[in-house]
Amino acid sequence: MASIVAVIASTHHPFYYRATTATGEDRPPFADEWERKILAFRETLTRANPDVLVMVGSDHFHQLWLDNMPQFLVGKAPFYDANWYNEEREFGLPRMLLQGQEDLSAHILRNGLDEGFDLAFSNELRIDHSITCPIITLRPEADLPIVPIYTNIFAPPLPQPSRFVKLGESIRRIVEQWPSHLRVAIIGTGHLSLELGGPRQFGPHGPDPEFDRRAVEWIASGDLDNCLREVTLDSLHSPGNATHGFMDFMLMMGVAGAGAKADHVDTLDLFHTMEAYFTWYPSGAPA
Repeated sequence: MASIVAVIASTHHPFYYRATTATGEDRPPFADEWERKILAFRETLTRANPDVLVMVGSDHFHQLWLDNMPQFLVGKAPFYDANWYNEEREFGLPRMLLQGQEDLSAHILRNGLDEGFDLAFSNELRIDHSITCPIITLRPEADLPIVPIYTNIFAPPLPQPSRFVKLGESIRRIVEQWPSHLRVAIIGTGHLSLELGGPRQFGPHGPDPEFDRRAVEWIASGDLDNCLREVTLDSLHSPGNATHGFMDFMLMMGVAGAGAKADHVDTLDLFHTMEAYFTWYPSGAPA
């Protein structure tokens, strides 16, 4: 059977690429520290030596819109075009072409349905920065096949937070049951407190530092009980108008498992958001 060699959760700030490739006067003052943290984070995936990446993210109304919005979608294409024109223009992100792992996609779809998740799928999925940013930060060679999984965190009605956790638990079981010798890393990206287009967007830190502090503690310690007790669809409006992306972190807590303490934890408080990086090694840290 396949082995899960790493579970990774992070934010997906689209300006990382531009900030850390800029030089001279164009390079922001926080870029060097940010790059140092990312290089250490990248090493946690490199040490795991995966063959395949399962990538959990959320489409930012690029391909999916209100005329057809699945709650959970699995890509099952041989290749994925990546990044959209506005992401190239605004964030400087490169165009990418990523290889798919169709066998694992089919396995997740079939078994996900059998476990009670009515998963949608797409054979023509073009992916955006929620998936390409962690590839840029963690595997810039972009040389490993992927299975993209999209969640709906933007367009109500949204699934309950507990549903995200249960899907994460299911994804782990399903991947561990995949009849393959390949080594799989499961990577998911979301948000801590986040405000987009609102009055708290450009403060000196994220819109709700206290929520960020508690969220990092929940994730790092695997404290699903307290997280589920405090986080609801209604409560997520308070830390910032885009904080429902935290449910993708909750999904990854489900993958890691209740009580699982992260092997790598790091954060960076930027001018309008806190970046956060977590890695778990389900079978122990690689030698």
